[in-house]
Amino acid sequence: MDVRMREAAVTSVLVMAVATLTASAQAPSPSPTPYRSNPVDTAHGDRESLLLWPEGAPGALGAGPEDKPKITIYRAPSATSNGAAILVCPGGGYATLASDHEGRQVAEWLGGLGVSAFVLQYRVGPRYHHPAPLQDAQRALRIVRARAKEFAIDPARVGILGFSAGGHLAASAGTHGEDGRPDAADPIDRMSARPDFMVLAYPVVSMTATFTHRGSLEHLLGPSPDPTLAAELSNELRVTPRTPPAFLFHTADDPGVPVENSLALAAALHKAGVPVELHVFPKGRHGVGLATGDPVLSQWPGLCAAWLRAMGFLTQ
Repeated sequence: MDVRMREAAVTSVLVMAVATLTASAQAPSPSPTPYRSNPVDTAHGDRESLLLWPEGAPGALGAGPEDKPKITIYRAPSATSNGAAILVCPGGGYATLASDHEGRQVAEWLGGLGVSAFVLQYRVGPRYHHPAPLQDAQRALRIVRARAKEFAIDPARVGILGFSAGGHLAASAGTHGEDGRPDAADPIDRMSARPDFMVLAYPVVSMTATFTHRGSLEHLLGPSPDPTLAAELSNELRVTPRTPPAFLFHTADDPGVPVENSLALAAALHKAGVPVELHVFPKGRHGVGLATGDPVLSQWPGLCAAWLRAMGFLTQ
């Protein structure tokens, strides 16, 4: 990021809600609970799931479980449900899926807020490249809206939450939001694929800047990415006034995905007049999920819940 862009990003942060905890007060975040990250989401036991394309996904390269994108369904308890729904996109550098601490655990937390959650298994590299992951996220958003009555959710309060590379996918769904096609043969395609809000945790954002996460870039676009396509998938360059409002959380010393990713997106959202709340914590490793056990970073879920309430997304 050049000096002027970084200054603009930092300025935008100052006018938004930012975690201003001092570095000396924060101990390093503990390692997340070990899990076996895999391109196939196996974190949910026998919980109900739904294939996005029962007859086969577009561009499928086989018929194995890694070729069959799906959502795993966490319905909010009927007694506490507020009708909101969130599609959860685990991270994994577009090569695998952290479907436990960035999927299952997050869905369970959302259920405690009265939100129905849908954990996405999207296709990843090196087997799949763009546009497969974005196709999967857009299809999932359309399915949730198409089956809103069955899931007891409000189709006008369907958000998306993503971690790391899953944050890039979530932001891409927001900046490449597609309206429904009224004349589509498939009724699902008549639904909008634009999320109503975004929650982005330590997200990959840019595919062109010096702070780009190289692994995510190469797994998404291949070892020799096309510059035009990389620019198209740099979400900080795709923001418009129609981009959904966003909550972002990052750590200043993230060694995996630099904080400049969140700073750049927050600056772009603010410039476009899109409501955005950004929290930057001084210390913390990458991939903390809900940061359970860290007395400082574990504040972000509560801050996110407060933002969702303030924005009216948890209002019945």
